[in-house]
Amino acid sequence: MWNNKTRRFGMAKVAFIGLGVMGFPMAGHLKQKGGHELSVYNRTATKAAEWAAKFGGTTGATPAEAAKDADFVFTCVGNDDDLRSVTTGENGVLSGMKSGAILIDNTTASAEVARELEAAAKEKGIHFIDAPVSGGQAGAEGGVLTVMCGGDQEIFDRAKPVIDAYARMVGLMGPVGAGQLTKMMNQICIAGIVQGLSEAIHFGKQAGLDIETVVDVISKGAAGSWQMENRHKTMDQGKYDFGFAVDWMRKDLDIVLTEARRNGAKLPLTALVDQFYGDVQAMGGNRWDTSSLLARLERK
Repeated sequence: MWNNKTRRFGMAKVAFIGLGVMGFPMAGHLKQKGGHELSVYNRTATKAAEWAAKFGGTTGATPAEAAKDADFVFTCVGNDDDLRSVTTGENGVLSGMKSGAILIDNTTASAEVARELEAAAKEKGIHFIDAPVSGGQAGAEGGVLTVMCGGDQEIFDRAKPVIDAYARMVGLMGPVGAGQLTKMMNQICIAGIVQGLSEAIHFGKQAGLDIETVVDVISKGAAGSWQMENRHKTMDQGKYDFGFAVDWMRKDLDIVLTEARRNGAKLPLTALVDQFYGDVQAMGGNRWDTSSLLARLERK
């Protein structure tokens, strides 16, 4: 089996399942930066063939085939049901993985499904880490994602050098499920920040201020944020095709609010912003990025 010692002399055998806007470049970094042997699977086979032609890896006809003999298997799909399909479903990766291998899930999913997968993997002698990511498409393409992991320390220590290929920060948050719970906190913060930024820009425009001049000053103080630095210009221009889509944010906030009902957390702002994103969807903004909360305020 591949380990940190043998990594100096060779490469790991890695499978990557799910080649969307995030998975495609992440798998590329594992091949090019990490130097690993890659086999990939995507529900749309032409996408897998495109990836293999670009990066030089191989493709599997099923998740199980792609995962055969791999030391590390990564999944990055849409939601809980998609994740179950490619892992525990017919021809899922768990039916093809060898004992002792590590399954690493980069999907933003529920903590509940993470624990389900850990149990299913354990029955087959396979290790599991939930490892949702933050940083969006740009972070995936740049290989600078933040990865929030849940799992055992020993397994995390084995997986981290591989994950590092597409990450700027990789942290172990606690046992399985803790990675997903941390990602939920991340999305709660983003929802509130983007709504506040949208209201500020809307207010400034209504007051006749030059948004660029204002942001140049306030971004250097306590109001500054990644969203302000990276999204204020496009928001001011009414452009919303940069980054994470509203449909996906609503999916994530549904996970957050479901977990909050389970654990008793009170999230009034998050629930309100989720409704605001529903308004954006009603405006036809399903694929607009999350900064499009401003469009809701500016609608006539």
